[in-house]
Amino acid sequence: MGRFGRGSRPASRFGVRSVAGQAFVWQLAVLLLLAAIATVALVLKTTSDAQNDARHRALAVAAGFAHAPGLVQALQSPDPTAELQPLALRAQKTAGVDFVDVLSTSGIRYTDPIPGLIGTRAQGDIARAAAGASFTEIFQGSPQNAVRALVPVQDAHGRVVGLVSTGVQTTDVAAVVDRQLPVLIGAAVGALVLAAGGATLVSRRLRRQTHGLGPVEMTRMYEHHDAVLHSVREGVLILDADRRLVLANDEARHLLGLRADAEGRALEELGLDPGIAALLRSAGTVTDEVHPAGGRLLAVNLRPTAVGSGPSGCVATLRDTTELLAVAGRAEEARGRLELLYDAGLRIGSTLDVVGTAEELTGVAVPRLADFVSVDLLEDLLSGDGATPRPTAGAELRRVANRSVLEGAPEHVIGVGEVALHADDSPQARCLATGRSELHPTWMAVPVIARGVTLGVVEFLRFRRPTPFQADDLTMAEELVARASLSLDNARRFTREHTTALTLQHSLLPRRLPDQSAVEAAFRYLPADPELGVGGDWFDVIPLSGARVALVVGDVVGHGIAASATMGQLRAAVRTLADADLPPDELLTQLDDLVMRLASDTGAAGDAPTAETGATCVYAVYDPVSGGCSLARAGHPSPAVVRPGGVAEILDLPAGPPLGLGGLPFETLETVLPEGSLLALYTDGLVESRQRPLDTGLALLRRALAGPDGSPAPDGSLDLLCEQVVGSLLPDAPADDAALLVARVRRLDPGRVATWDVAADFAAVAGIRAQAARRLSAWGLEEASFVTELVISELVTNAIRYGGAPVRLRLIHDRSLICEVFDGSGTAPHLRRARVFDEGGRGLLLVAQLTQRWGTRQTAGGKIIWCEQELSGDLSGVSSSAPP
Repeated sequence: MGRFGRGSRPASRFGVRSVAGQAFVWQLAVLLLLAAIATVALVLKTTSDAQNDARHRALAVAAGFAHAPGLVQALQSPDPTAELQPLALRAQKTAGVDFVDVLSTSGIRYTDPIPGLIGTRAQGDIARAAAGASFTEIFQGSPQNAVRALVPVQDAHGRVVGLVSTGVQTTDVAAVVDRQLPVLIGAAVGALVLAAGGATLVSRRLRRQTHGLGPVEMTRMYEHHDAVLHSVREGVLILDADRRLVLANDEARHLLGLRADAEGRALEELGLDPGIAALLRSAGTVTDEVHPAGGRLLAVNLRPTAVGSGPSGCVATLRDTTELLAVAGRAEEARGRLELLYDAGLRIGSTLDVVGTAEELTGVAVPRLADFVSVDLLEDLLSGDGATPRPTAGAELRRVANRSVLEGAPEHVIGVGEVALHADDSPQARCLATGRSELHPTWMAVPVIARGVTLGVVEFLRFRRPTPFQADDLTMAEELVARASLSLDNARRFTREHTTALTLQHSLLPRRLPDQSAVEAAFRYLPADPELGVGGDWFDVIPLSGARVALVVGDVVGHGIAASATMGQLRAAVRTLADADLPPDELLTQLDDLVMRLASDTGAAGDAPTAETGATCVYAVYDPVSGGCSLARAGHPSPAVVRPGGVAEILDLPAGPPLGLGGLPFETLETVLPEGSLLALYTDGLVESRQRPLDTGLALLRRALAGPDGSPAPDGSLDLLCEQVVGSLLPDAPADDAALLVARVRRLDPGRVATWDVAADFAAVAGIRAQAARRLSAWGLEEASFVTELVISELVTNAIRYGGAPVRLRLIHDRSLICEVFDGSGTAPHLRRARVFDEGGRGLLLVAQLTQRWGTRQTAGGKIIWCEQELSGDLSGVSSSAPP
């Protein structure tokens, strides 16, 4: 069987039925014609080669000169001609071309071999070179016809700043051809001889390559290949070594928009997208590299092709992946939305502040979703009136935040903080009334709803980007607002609770310290960061009987309204217990019981006290007569003392358990404070934090109290000292509340204190009364003498009758006149109303009616009954140093 089918047979070597035979006959027929035109063809070929050589030489010289160092600087100099003309003439002479011109981007000559042409405009395709293309052309015009090359000069940023034009005159090309004409004629004759032998060789080779196929079979096979090439859904491009288009199938023409006469044109003349053109210009191997081209996304495969040992061209295949571009676009859009939601989850609600949360919402939405975003909230909600139903009429909204892509948000109508009343038919009122969003091409309105309560409206506007809002944009906006709504509501609730707790706390803390003579006091209270809530720190200065004063600082565990309320209860309890004149340890014991009762009242039956109901406290009592100070603490930091001329120290006060634990005793420390000593009571928020251990805080406190020169409050101002301490120890936003109470102790003038021992005899009462009257006269208190003598008679008589020895009377001239009677009995009297026929029981009633305050306090050896009389302003300030 034959190679190509059952009916085929081997062809003769030069049979006319075969392609090889017909080719041989045809070659013999055209040999004579070839001989006739060989000379002409060779002449034309020589001319073309000369022109190509001129093109390459001109382009090489132009490219080399365009990239010469310093050319860009010379073009940008004040006189480019002066710097470039010598260089151009030297390059022209060295390269062997007819001219080297440097042009501006508009074609004005800076250099030229003919000086008269400098400054004139060159002809030709100047705009194409100014656009960044390098090319050669056959130029016909003034001053001479030439083969010319144009190359742009680019600066470091890729901008075209000038042009270089070089060329060879066409007369020189013709002269080359004339010189080679004898050689060409001889070559043509030799070609005739070689053609005859070559025809035979070609016919033999063709016979082997076609396997003896006839013209019909060859035509059918070519048509089949051509049909496959042009019907395949993949573009095919074949370029030669010079990157000229050899072949492009129909799909390639369609994908790249090639014109009908594209074959044979250089790559730069095809009008391809820069990315595709750069890829085809490369000599590498590329597999499925994606490039945009004419609104399409093309996957390009590039393979070099070698023809013998000559320069290689390339074959490129193109596949349309535009649908993948659309899918990728939708995927990119979806990814952008997911990133927006992710950022919203991270950024919105980072603070418990209404304004801060609203600003975070606008910061996330601008510019990725809208060009302008505003957040307006209902005025009554912001004012703390609580949640209200959705309004059915107009709405009064306050602008909380807005943001724009334009600096300063010039397009806003309502400024931040301003209030606007919207009509019933306004989009804002409709959103508030219906709870539904509104979508328009340039704006969207989305209601802010949290926990079933409408808080306000968020508006999204577009005025810069051309694409209108779509349903997907509204969905995204609603998702952002929904995330922000809970944060806004939490911030609103927190702000309202924080304001309430702060108001409660301020109402429960002393706004000013009471007037008394024992100490000069100052305080500072610094609340913690608002996001942490109001704490339960408190302080107090409580005047006691006998011109004494109690200093107290406490700290309730926890934050918020509950901590503030507990603090108020404990402060009131401390004041009540202080009025009973209990020693510090007994007062803390009573306070401990109270905290346990509060814990049991707030918890379920049988529950143990929780940490939220615990508290710490330090309580100190100072006596300005003796200078003695009694202190006790319950889980609280020890007070600091600065004695005159000394350094600050922390008192070694026995540590009691925190209040609310029960079952453990408290201990009292007795110490004497010289006049002018400083006593500082504080809460742990002042000296301790997560970033600073307690020991470091205490060292800083001692240094701040002592002052830079070792003398506290050098200007005598305790307020200044408090500022100094707080500024040294606390940051701008402390993590816990801090309270500081500083007291400078005083001593009463000994001449203002008189003490008498009384014999256990009723007859001694008259003598004591007379001595007291003389002392009052010496103090200038004659007006108080009558009442004082009555009070002394009653109290001393009762002490002798019902008390025990020893009995002692003491008068203290302070802001009031204080009368104290001590006896050795621990039995305290009680005020009662005497019946008509009772002989006694009216003494204390008389004392209570004649004086402003009275009471009893226990001492280590008995009790003291005391009373106080108010003095007029001119009497209370009189000092006396009269002897007792």
